[in-house]
Amino acid sequence: MKKHIPNFLTCLNLFSGCIGVYYAFQGNYFAVLVFILIAAFFDFIDGLAARLLQAYSPMGKELDSLADVVSFGLAPGAVCFSLLSQSSLPFWVSFAGFVITLFSALRLAKFNIDERQGSSFLGLATPANAIFWVGLGYSFSEFVTANSWLILILIVIFSALLVSEIPMFSLKFKNLKWEENELQYIFLMLCVLFLFVFQLNAFVPIIIAYLFLAAVKVVFKI
Repeated sequence: MKKHIPNFLTCLNLFSGCIGVYYAFQGNYFAVLVFILIAAFFDFIDGLAARLLQAYSPMGKELDSLADVVSFGLAPGAVCFSLLSQSSLPFWVSFAGFVITLFSALRLAKFNIDERQGSSFLGLATPANAIFWVGLGYSFSEFVTANSWLILILIVIFSALLVSEIPMFSLKFKNLKWEENELQYIFLMLCVLFLFVFQLNAFVPIIIAYLFLAAVKVVFKI
């Protein structure tokens, strides 16, 4: 019975992502934000449950990727599509939003066969990318739809980040020592600060802070 628990949690991730996609097409960015955060929660604990219960399986790995394509690929793509469709650009340009979905799928496929990405990442992880876009839709929809060129630029930047070889830190702690986890601790403190100050408007600043700290790690080889 316990071997099915991680897959059940992954299915809850997928279910939350499907609901998020529906609300993205409705332009309800608050609901999208809520359900993608729920999906991210289930995405985190399904792996944790698999480790604790020693319930790894090839099926679970494939199911996890399929769920992530929907929750962290299709959902942010739908947000991009919705934002662009509300702009002054021709409607056909709105489909450029799904470029995010394509590169998210490429990133997940690359991650599955890349044995270098164990305790850290190469390129931006799809949950972080998704949280950026749903946060952008919730907090800055009026601004970005009035400046639709910015959405297109961000699509290019974040698509490139998804499949890049840039090292990105994860929140997997091998131990609790400050010296070996300083970036993770600094990032978590910034998350708490931003959530306290900006509340639900904190998610775009949080992802920007994550990218800044990742750049610091690369430049200074921390």
